Amino acid sequence: MSLTYNFKSITVVPTYKDFMDIVLSKTQRKTPTVVHKGYHISRIRQFYMRKVKFTQKTINEKLTYILQEFPRMDDIHPFYGDLMHILYDRDHYKVALGQVGAVRHMVDNIGRDYVRLLKYGDSLYRCKQLKRAALGRMATACKKLNSALIYLEKVRQHMSRLPSIDPNARTLLITGFPNVGKSSFMNKVTRANVEVQPYAFTTKSLFVGHTDYNYTTWQVIDTPGILDHSLEERNVIEMQAITALAHLRACILFFMDLSGQCGYSISQQVSLFRSIGPLFVGKPVVVVFNKSDVCTIDEVEAQDQELIMSAIEECNAKWITTSTLTDVGVGDLKTVACDTLLAHRSEQKEGSGRYQAIQNRLYCAVPVPRDNVERGEYIPESVREELASDAPPRVRRKTERDYEWENGGPGCYQANERKTWDLEDPEWVDDIIPDIMDGKNIYDNIDPDIHERLLELEAEEEARLEQLELEESGKKTQYELDDDTLEAVKFIKDKVKVLKMERAMKNPSVRCTRQQSVAIKRFNSRTGSQDAREVNSEGASAIPSRKRGRSMSVAQEALIRDRSGSMHVTTKTTRSLSGRPGRSDRSISTSRGEGFKDVNEKLRAVKISQVKARPLARQARKGEADHHIPNLRPKHLFTGKVKSNGARDRR
Repeated sequence: MSLTYNFKSITVVPTYKDFMDIVLSKTQRKTPTVVHKGYHISRIRQFYMRKVKFTQKTINEKLTYILQEFPRMDDIHPFYGDLMHILYDRDHYKVALGQVGAVRHMVDNIGRDYVRLLKYGDSLYRCKQLKRAALGRMATACKKLNSALIYLEKVRQHMSRLPSIDPNARTLLITGFPNVGKSSFMNKVTRANVEVQPYAFTTKSLFVGHTDYNYTTWQVIDTPGILDHSLEERNVIEMQAITALAHLRACILFFMDLSGQCGYSISQQVSLFRSIGPLFVGKPVVVVFNKSDVCTIDEVEAQDQELIMSAIEECNAKWITTSTLTDVGVGDLKTVACDTLLAHRSEQKEGSGRYQAIQNRLYCAVPVPRDNVERGEYIPESVREELASDAPPRVRRKTERDYEWENGGPGCYQANERKTWDLEDPEWVDDIIPDIMDGKNIYDNIDPDIHERLLELEAEEEARLEQLELEESGKKTQYELDDDTLEAVKFIKDKVKVLKMERAMKNPSVRCTRQQSVAIKRFNSRTGSQDAREVNSEGASAIPSRKRGRSMSVAQEALIRDRSGSMHVTTKTTRSLSGRPGRSDRSISTSRGEGFKDVNEKLRAVKISQVKARPLARQARKGEADHHIPNLRPKHLFTGKVKSNGARDRR
């Protein structure tokens, strides 16, 4: 469970003047500001009571928010509680928060008292003076918080810069005399950029870094240097390291400088190790002989070696030699420290009652013999024979993984999954089969019998085609005609078509198309007649031929012929024929056409256009491009108040 605290989220604590400006400006913005002496007295009282209540409520909310955001030392982890006590003084911190709570209670009482007095205000002036007195007393009470608010703001600024330390995480805690290489090791194993200088007390606070070991995140804490004197003589910088040693369940890395470059002898360092020894109880300890590039443990005098080893044996600690300058032993130190802490945490869990409760729930089943028959191990006969024979061992079949490593490993070799396919035609192996075709999944339509079903469908299709051919051949034998009869049938069909064209051309409202005129002329030239009705089945013509003038169109001459073959010409047609006799010998022209095959097709087109025009007519649109939206309710006609008689005032 993570117990990190986010002290950076604490909001800024304003000073007394800023605090009162915030409260009074909010009161001015959120409450009514206009009142007149002509108002009823209850309304005037309510106006000023609202001012007092709102101010009291705003101050209460602001102070309560400050009390809730700052952590209580008795409720947080003991490590943070003692660290805050060392940095900010527990008594001073509690007094400041206590003053905030006392002023909040005082403001509540002031607001309650003056609201009670405002209930009996008999004039606007008296109510205003009561409101003024209430807000003044509230401001005077908050003025007492000036020093407390300044102190809390400084505490907030410093707390926001504290490192985020999880007291229950896997932690490596680095400690020792100043200038022995603690920060250098910290920079080697983590990404923390701790300042390193050749003088003492470069590190003045706790620094946190993170490293990975066995796929888990580890916390590495660099503490300030500790001097060998009594607890009362230690300053704030040293007490931060003592607090971390006392409360964090971590692996202690005690750094020693055997070369003496740190300014302290070996005996002084051993004395410090023994003086803070009570803080090592119940924690794994690793003594690190740093700066091995200058002096190793073997180069130290025998008396100092005995002193060091005796102190290490008393604490039951491990030791290792490193050099942060040449990186010798840095990785080994990290491995030893992490493994030691993991083993220690496992031992603690095994000795706890929770581990015993879980262990009691486990049951290991052991097979019990059911009879006296001895049942040995079973080995197949083929395996026995192979083991007994002197033949060379069988060569194991190569798999795709073997081919992969022979050809460069993963990423260099692409396994061919199709080379073991057993198909009817080996060339089908490399065929590209799409997954989706025509919006359908191909694999949804594949089954083991698909080839047989395809053959059945092809055979059925061939049988149907043969049956259709037989039926068509039977029809031909039944209705077979000779060539003369077929020629007569064709002539009759052409004659019917020409008659229909001539009948349509008599209608004055229908224009004659060029295709119609050409078809009639071709038929007449073939039969030698100008009128299809006078042509018999043998192609003989009963009336002489005639010609039309250029000004006469077939649709406008309105010829009316009777069954006897006589022709009646209207007055309009006669006038047009006699008006320009000189041009009657010119060649007959035909209409350019309108793109219709016959009259029926044109009639259908006209009918379709009329149907398409119905929606436009129903919507009163001028055409397809008419998208105008009329104003059905003009504003000048519907504006104004309606009177009882229905009239409107449009002013």
